Amino acid sequence: MSTSAELRAALVDGLTGDDAITDPAWERAARAVPRELFVGSYFLPVPGSNPTEYRVAHEGEPGWLAGVYENRTLITQLDGRTRPEDVPGGTVTGTPSASSTLPSLVLRMWHQLGVEPGHRVLEVGTGTGYSTALGAHRLGDGNVTSVEYDPLVGAAAAAGVKAAGYAPRLLVGDGLLGDPDGGRYDRLIATCAVRHVPYPWLHQVRPGGKVLATLSGWSHGYGLALLTVTGPGEARGRFLPGGTSFMTARPHDRPPRRSIVLLPGDERPARIDPATIDTWSGSWVAQLAAPSAERMGAGGRQILSDVATGSQARTAPGPEGGWTVTQRGPLRLWDQVEDAIDAWQSAGAPHQQGFGITVSATGQRVWIGTEDGPGWHVPI
Repeated sequence: MSTSAELRAALVDGLTGDDAITDPAWERAARAVPRELFVGSYFLPVPGSNPTEYRVAHEGEPGWLAGVYENRTLITQLDGRTRPEDVPGGTVTGTPSASSTLPSLVLRMWHQLGVEPGHRVLEVGTGTGYSTALGAHRLGDGNVTSVEYDPLVGAAAAAGVKAAGYAPRLLVGDGLLGDPDGGRYDRLIATCAVRHVPYPWLHQVRPGGKVLATLSGWSHGYGLALLTVTGPGEARGRFLPGGTSFMTARPHDRPPRRSIVLLPGDERPARIDPATIDTWSGSWVAQLAAPSAERMGAGGRQILSDVATGSQARTAPGPEGGWTVTQRGPLRLWDQVEDAIDAWQSAGAPHQQGFGITVSATGQRVWIGTEDGPGWHVPI
């Protein structure tokens, strides 16, 4: 075997526990598709840097190939424009905007989607093309269509897919609009996060078909949902176990804003420990409660800034214990968060897998437990 094949086999053999591949067809795909054809050079975070700096692992240098076959996400673009090839040496800062998702998550999501032979799948977010190639290996080229928003990323993915010997249908465009030519799909998988479930998806996936997508927002809470389409523009589903996160689809990303200036407001004691919304599920609940807010800070010092109205809330340790919150603007953001956290804790503080979602023509609602349980409307 080549070094690449040996590393690929070691990666697959090392996926155990929750990451274990239980479907032989997906195991064959994972052993067959060379990840290095889709990654090339990639960014590595510099430990201890703040803000995070990145150095480049250049294709072909010592350790590069071994890094490709580690079970981790590899960053391939910063700020929507900077590629590893643009950084000949030294380090660079920026916000990750494209990546090759860790293989265990890619394979787990294909498992969760529940594809069967003959299914037609629409993938939203081609990325590097690695996931697309896995799908083409499993289902056949003619059953996979993938849409990528970024033309440069899409071109690189197309080259990788071709080099790997696959020929699915690859498109460049806004995948939140689905397939521009329409079509009828059995499954849809999104490798980007969305603030709500795009309605075009629910008109292109047949009734009874499945949609697997990560819901998120500007406060970086995440929940991976598996929905069953119940009719055109309608679906119902549950959130899944684990901690899945993706970069937000660019059309759903936070709009540009000015630097935040913390202004005076109304102060009162906070009812909850602000650090609650630092937890995986607490941040998710806070985001549902204040869906147009951006969250900053940590621990007892949290900051919420509403992108739509300019409302603010900030917490701080109280002089005699506990915490205070200062709020200003038309929305009382911390009031909304406290009410949501209270409802969540009263329901037993479940992980996201205790939540569900209902999508209808009139709106989208995330709920705890059952459809008539506590819930919040998702902004559309």
